[in-house]
Amino acid sequence: MTLSMSERLVEAVLFAAEGPLTAQEIARHAAIEEGVLPHLKALADHYSGRGIELVERGGRWHFQTAPDLSYILRREREEPRKLSRAAVETLAIIAYHEPVSRAEIEAIRGVQVAKGTLDVLMEAGWVRPAGRREVPGRPLIYATTADFLAHFGLASRRDLPGIEDLRAAGLLDPIDLAMESMEVRTLFDTDEADEGDGEEEL
Repeated sequence: MTLSMSERLVEAVLFAAEGPLTAQEIARHAAIEEGVLPHLKALADHYSGRGIELVERGGRWHFQTAPDLSYILRREREEPRKLSRAAVETLAIIAYHEPVSRAEIEAIRGVQVAKGTLDVLMEAGWVRPAGRREVPGRPLIYATTADFLAHFGLASRRDLPGIEDLRAAGLLDPIDLAMESMEVRTLFDTDEADEGDGEEEL
């Protein structure tokens, strides 16, 4: 397949970029007035099955190592992020319910969110402030980022696993399964919530 001049320009912009770009940013850098989506799709087809591939994550495009080769090229010095259970649960709540406020996260989890938990997720680049809820007090609300989608290989939040996927992967513990079978949506009643006051450790 021979690439057109516009496709080559788009390819060059993506290779030179320091991070993922939106279609509008690509068009501006490549000085292409017509839409670049056809060129991006043509490039994605062109690189399909190769050592690198062109992917779109959360409306942003970038080249990445083919999934079946990534384990070979992973940097040895790269340190995996180790999140606490509280941080993992908070991230999951934000991903599935965004935009969501701190109070809403606490209502779902049944305990207070430690002060640093959201900071850890924002420092990781996976969570961002998404404005304020138009209710009394105007609490800050949170949402996931394009980096979150890219890190977990998701094109959009629609690709998040459902309950059946989580069960098949063994990611639901017995308590989760019992509560799901009982169709319980409130994790703790008022008395239990009062007994569990206090912030968790990170």
